[in-house]
Amino acid sequence: MAAPAEAAPWIAMYHSVGDCSDDPYRITVTPDRLDRQLTWLARRGLKGVSVSGLLSAPTRKGLVGLTFDDGYADFLDGALPVLRKHGFGATLFVLPGRLGGENDWDPLGPRKPLLTADGIREAAEAGIEIGSHGLTHVDLTQADDVLLKAEVVESRAALEELTGLPVDGFCYPYGTLDRRVVDAVGEAGYRYGCAIDPGAIDSPLALPRVHVGQNDTAVRLFLKYRLHRLRRRPVEGI
Repeated sequence: MAAPAEAAPWIAMYHSVGDCSDDPYRITVTPDRLDRQLTWLARRGLKGVSVSGLLSAPTRKGLVGLTFDDGYADFLDGALPVLRKHGFGATLFVLPGRLGGENDWDPLGPRKPLLTADGIREAAEAGIEIGSHGLTHVDLTQADDVLLKAEVVESRAALEELTGLPVDGFCYPYGTLDRRVVDAVGEAGYRYGCAIDPGAIDSPLALPRVHVGQNDTAVRLFLKYRLHRLRRRPVEGI
């Protein structure tokens, strides 16, 4: 009898880690809140790992993927020390077309600086997996074929040159995707892709994730964890 398929992996989606007093999109958690959330995981025997580490593990039992989108500069001072404290890994999705820039794709809220090339290398040298978030943070479902290819292919090449490491993961800006975009990511050589809710697309290139924010206390985390496991069927191919 074949072994039962494992449940779809639980992958948490973070963004900025710092001051969340002006946060209209609810993308920021404070370092203290992140510490409490990772403590909650650890006390339940769960370990935070990169997405590549999660997918390549002999079993995903006891593992949670931790992802940080957009490549905010505050990752180095806000998130990395907390991850080190807990001995957790993570995947950081960055924008090599906006090195040292700002999150000017967000019309509301404060401008937040993005990581420079040196900052990305520092994160990689600390053991953080670096993945692509595209070149410039555009909705790929609205991009023509030329722009789509540039965003997925050139961003991967730039990051591999910058870090000297393979880039296996892609994260869809805004969480938007369709079959054309997913196919382009696969053709570019990525092993997996992170979405939010991929709908009917069932593939390692469209992994669902759960948003985690400042308001996620122990009770909310427990509910998100349980509901994800109940709702998500196993993903074929991982």
